[in-house]
Amino acid sequence: NTCDTMCFFGCSCGKVQTGSFLEGAAPNGLFGLGMGSISVPSILAKEGLVADSFSMCFGNDGTGRISFGDEGSSGQEETPFNPSKSQLLYNISITQISVGGTSADLNFDAIFDSGTSFTYLNDPAYTSISESFNLRAKDKRSSSDSDLPFEYCYDISEQQTTVEYPIVNLTMKGGDNFFVTDPIVIVSIQGGYVYCLGVVKSGDINIIGQNFMTGYRIIFDREKMVLGWTKSNCYDTEESNTLPINPANSPVVPPTVSVEPEATAGNGNGSHISEAPSPLANGSPTWNSFILALLMVFLPILASIL
Repeated sequence: NTCDTMCFFGCSCGKVQTGSFLEGAAPNGLFGLGMGSISVPSILAKEGLVADSFSMCFGNDGTGRISFGDEGSSGQEETPFNPSKSQLLYNISITQISVGGTSADLNFDAIFDSGTSFTYLNDPAYTSISESFNLRAKDKRSSSDSDLPFEYCYDISEQQTTVEYPIVNLTMKGGDNFFVTDPIVIVSIQGGYVYCLGVVKSGDINIIGQNFMTGYRIIFDREKMVLGWTKSNCYDTEESNTLPINPANSPVVPPTVSVEPEATAGNGNGSHISEAPSPLANGSPTWNSFILALLMVFLPILASIL
């Protein structure tokens, strides 16, 4: 086995891996990006190599990019970190959740954690977003599947060519909006596919996971103590020394990605309309229930210790 990542400072990778994760969700290691003194951004900044800030970009097609020293750009949306919370985590405050144009005033803290695949919310935020989403969903709700961690899933018929789901927006402390570009998760089940609201009910902390960050360049500015975000497909980033990580089957020409709700097709009532997210039709990423079950067990544990 060989590492497939180029490193310009100390890196390592696993040589021998065993266990259930080899069924399709095997990690090659952990990359420390927290606020602790031994994290990669902290070490680079301490050595004077880059500014104490970095960004991560999550493309809709699976493309990703990380840029150390990235301090964002003028005009970006942003919200302050909560300094009174854990200094090792990127904790922010959310003041409102809007689903399909209907808003609920809430005030709760959440952690932005790229190491968690999906988003975890506890009540009242979980009930607010999930019940509002379900009320506005156009497709038939799928029968319960005990293997799925998601409570709200909907059937995709064989003849279906489009999927309509409500626009989800989070209003951050300070008033800037964070529109969730792809709140659904496509799951293969016996006999077909379903799409689910990619939010898991949490018993304690709130985590904004990687799925809610898709379509954005997220800036973790540790000098100004703010979280910034700007729409991006991860191809049109500024010239830098960082290397984009492209999936093996990604297209040579990047697809057009619509991030702002007003730039997407809709029916005028706060919904997003797109092609049916069938992997057979357009190569959309899918998950199976076994891998999802493993992620639900291990990822929250990893997030809690990083």
